[in-house]
Amino acid sequence: MTQSVDRVVLPPAFPDHTQLPDSDGTFVKNFQEHPQSLILTDSIGQILQQRHPDGQYAIGQDCGIYWRETEPAEQGAEAPDWFYVPNVPPNIDGQIRRSYVLWREHIAPLIALEFASGNGDEERDRTPLSRTDEGGVTKPGKFWVYERVMRIPYYGIYQVNNGRLEVYRLIDGYYQLLELNQRGHFPIAPLGVELGLWQGSYQNQTMLWLRWWDEGGNLLLIGDERAQLERLRGEQQRERAESAEQARQAEFQARRDAIPRLLGMGLSAEQVAEALSLSVEEVTENAGE
Repeated sequence: MTQSVDRVVLPPAFPDHTQLPDSDGTFVKNFQEHPQSLILTDSIGQILQQRHPDGQYAIGQDCGIYWRETEPAEQGAEAPDWFYVPNVPPNIDGQIRRSYVLWREHIAPLIALEFASGNGDEERDRTPLSRTDEGGVTKPGKFWVYERVMRIPYYGIYQVNNGRLEVYRLIDGYYQLLELNQRGHFPIAPLGVELGLWQGSYQNQTMLWLRWWDEGGNLLLIGDERAQLERLRGEQQRERAESAEQARQAEFQARRDAIPRLLGMGLSAEQVAEALSLSVEEVTENAGE
C-alpha cells in the first residue's frame, strides 16, 4: 500500500538588489545633497581603507535600504542621504549595488545621515509600524525604522536651512542624543572620527558643510585639498632648497673675497686655505681678486 505525500510549496525567495526598485521616483530635496555626500565620502576614504584593507565596506548615497517586504516594494525601504556599512562587499557577484537589502546581508549600517531641507520632523518621525482597524498598514517613521528595526548605531540629522546638527547613538536599544565634545564635534568612536560642521566653499557653494575630523581634531581632507597641500609642500621645499643654495653660494663668495685680504696680511696660501676650508688651488686662483 502506497501513501501519498503532500507536496510542500515553499514561498518565493526574498528578492535581491537586482529585483528591487532603486528609486521611488521622488526628487532630490536640494542642490546641496549631492556635493554634501561627495565631501563626506571623499574625505573619509583614507580612514576606511585603513580599517578595511580588504576593501570590504559599502557607502550608500540616497540609496534604498530594504528592511521589509511590501507591495509596492519601495514602501519597505528607507533611503538615507548617506550611510556606511562595514564588512560587506562593495559589489555583489561583480555587479554594482542597486540598493542595500538588509534581509539578505543582515549587517546594519554603522551610521546613517539625513540632510533635512525642512525642520527635521520627517527625520525625527517615531511613528511605529502598525495596522489600522481597516487592515491597512501605517507607514512607520524614519527614526523608528533606524532605531527599532535596522538598529543603526549612529544616526545624524543635519538641518540645512539653519545649520543644526543632531547625532544620536543607539544605547540599550534606543537612540540617545550625543553631546558635543570640547571641539564642538560629535565623536563616532568605532570609526575613530568626529563629525561636525565646517564653513567653507566646495563645488561653487559656500555654506556650512558636514565634515569629518580625526580623533586629534585634524580635518580630514578631500582630494582637492590634499592636492593643494601637496603643491604647497612642494613649493616650500623648492624655496628652502633655493634658499640653501643661495646661502651656500653667498658663503663661498665671502670666503673667496677674504683671500686677498688674508694674503695681504702675510699669511701663506696654505694658511689661508686651512682658515677658509678651501684648497690651495682655489686660494691661488682667487688671489688677485
